Amino acid sequence: MSDTTTQQTGYQAWLEYHPIALNQVEQYAGYSGIVCTEKEEAIQTAVQELSRGISKMLGKELAVSGNGEDKVVFALGTFGGGNALVDRTFDEGTRSAIKAEGFAIKTDQASGSLVIGASSASGVLYGVFHLLRLISTHQSVNKLDIIENPVNMLRMINQWDNIDGSIERGYAGKSIFFENNRITTDLTRVRDYARLLASSGLNAISINNVNVHHWETKFLTEEYLPDVARVAGVFRSYGIKLFLSVNYASPLEIGGLSTADPLDPAVREWWRVKAAEVYAAIPDFGGFLVKADSENRPGPFTYDRDHADGSNMLAEALKPYGGIVIWRCFVYNCKQDWRDRATDRARAAYDHFKPLDGRFMDNVILQVKNGPMDFQVREPVSPLIGAMEATNQMIEFQITQEYTGQQRHLCYLVPQWKEVLDFETYAKGDGSSIKRIVDGSLYGNRFSGFAAVSNIGNDTNWTGHLLAQANLYGYGRLAWNPELSAEEIAEEWIRMALGGDEKLVSVVMGMLMDSWSIYEAYTSPLGVGWMVNPDHHYGPNVDGYEYSKWGTYHFADCHGIGVDRTKAAGTGYAAQYKGKNYETYESVENCPDELLLFFHHVPYTHVLHSGQTVIQHIYNTHFEGVERAEQLVAKWASLEGSVGELVHKQVADRLAEQATHAQEWRDMINTYFYRKSGIADALGRKIY
Repeated sequence: MSDTTTQQTGYQAWLEYHPIALNQVEQYAGYSGIVCTEKEEAIQTAVQELSRGISKMLGKELAVSGNGEDKVVFALGTFGGGNALVDRTFDEGTRSAIKAEGFAIKTDQASGSLVIGASSASGVLYGVFHLLRLISTHQSVNKLDIIENPVNMLRMINQWDNIDGSIERGYAGKSIFFENNRITTDLTRVRDYARLLASSGLNAISINNVNVHHWETKFLTEEYLPDVARVAGVFRSYGIKLFLSVNYASPLEIGGLSTADPLDPAVREWWRVKAAEVYAAIPDFGGFLVKADSENRPGPFTYDRDHADGSNMLAEALKPYGGIVIWRCFVYNCKQDWRDRATDRARAAYDHFKPLDGRFMDNVILQVKNGPMDFQVREPVSPLIGAMEATNQMIEFQITQEYTGQQRHLCYLVPQWKEVLDFETYAKGDGSSIKRIVDGSLYGNRFSGFAAVSNIGNDTNWTGHLLAQANLYGYGRLAWNPELSAEEIAEEWIRMALGGDEKLVSVVMGMLMDSWSIYEAYTSPLGVGWMVNPDHHYGPNVDGYEYSKWGTYHFADCHGIGVDRTKAAGTGYAAQYKGKNYETYESVENCPDELLLFFHHVPYTHVLHSGQTVIQHIYNTHFEGVERAEQLVAKWASLEGSVGELVHKQVADRLAEQATHAQEWRDMINTYFYRKSGIADALGRKIY
């Protein structure tokens, strides 16, 4: 794509590298070249990225050489890798502080050169992207002395792409990886995606849907492995390991066996041979991602085995090569009878996995969704995270906005993720936050980290709604450092993707930071969740899932609403939490308003901590949510001329749709509850 096209469409996203005005260039202008002596692939990628960024921002081409003595240069390399400037700049204390993917950046005061050092090639690459971030947000580089290490070992993206080119829960076009039951031959866009992921700090990707179907099962065969290896090569150059989602029943479907029993010797041998074939094709292959015994996917339950049996079989096959098994904990009864009040989907992950603590091999990681249900706009933090002291765990977020507006509505999710990561579990008393569990520090886990469902497709701007790029960027930055604030991350993305005009930054920052609460206001109230159209999950339908098999109920009647999940009188789910959390959620008096209907069934006249009744809260938030959605339209309109015309129109169209759709949510939700309760709006507003 030409520069003109990319500047108008957002294709380069936060790697746009806007030219820096002459009056701002002085502090960056003196660098005469790039000094690098190493040929390792990721380091050469780093050189290319640095050269590309500087060329676009400063309008100058930098020559690459192996010697920068007596010059003002950018120098980069690994410690002891042969670059004299790197080895001279960083002392032993700094080197010992840098972990596998970390980096140091220092301004050499004698020469003025900027030096990037790391203990690995990928660390050098992350250091380059960090330096480019500083320059593109116009920060001073005159006295840099930075040491950065990623907080989380595994920082992963899960693609839900299918080989026919469709994407499950994809809202930005077709797959960039697959079309017509083949892996794409033109990997240009895959490479550009790798750039985006690495620049935000990510280091792993699974490229196919966790619901592995017939053709994707064959990725482990000679027919597809060479093409998978080509994709792995693209990501390798950006320090990203490739994983595959695998079909648990592969020995049956492509192996010619009559069983997939994890304790059957022939099945175990089949997986050992298959692992050897995969690593022969992709020596740095990351491992397998598995969805088993979930939503009709095959798994060990078929053979009266458990999840430890199933995952350990795969882990055993991968262990000689350093591979890992990521086993999803999204396991529940998806064929419930809605009349059964005892079965609670929210309990399922904890009930299935907690009894297995200590039985998983050390190269198995349990991947746990951030909440107990399914990526709702509001739900509590999963009690399974931190409940298994002897088992590796990682957290799963959803960047793609399945239940938060599907990238047709603006919903910046980083504030939600921050709340989850900061949540105190009391797993080992005070100081047992989610972020300390998933970074491995609380229990000393060998493997841990973040995973998230991607939100990209082949739309020109990657994410459909241009502003949804902030969620992809924000996820990467948060996985690298959970201490970053949602505001810091938003400002970085705005300045890098849209430009540094202060009005632009201020307006878009306000829009992003308000967007989650706006979306929540006009959709599902007080943590009850769902209320969407079945299957495609877009648009209001209060009873859409109320009599379904999926276990997604709100139990609204003429008297009240909510699910009783207390130990005393309900499903007992609240008792899965420890200490103060159990005490808070078990009590209707103590339960926070925003989660009240998740844990309790209450009358419409119940008075919240806010002083409003439940029914008046529903009315007020839905009217206010529409007003606030309409304000988003006006705020963006005020930026006309501050961003490219095509970019402005694309976002304006999405915001206009959101404002209109918010009215539909308001009217359907308010009317439903007015008719259920018979209680009128105290402010006399129009309810149909």
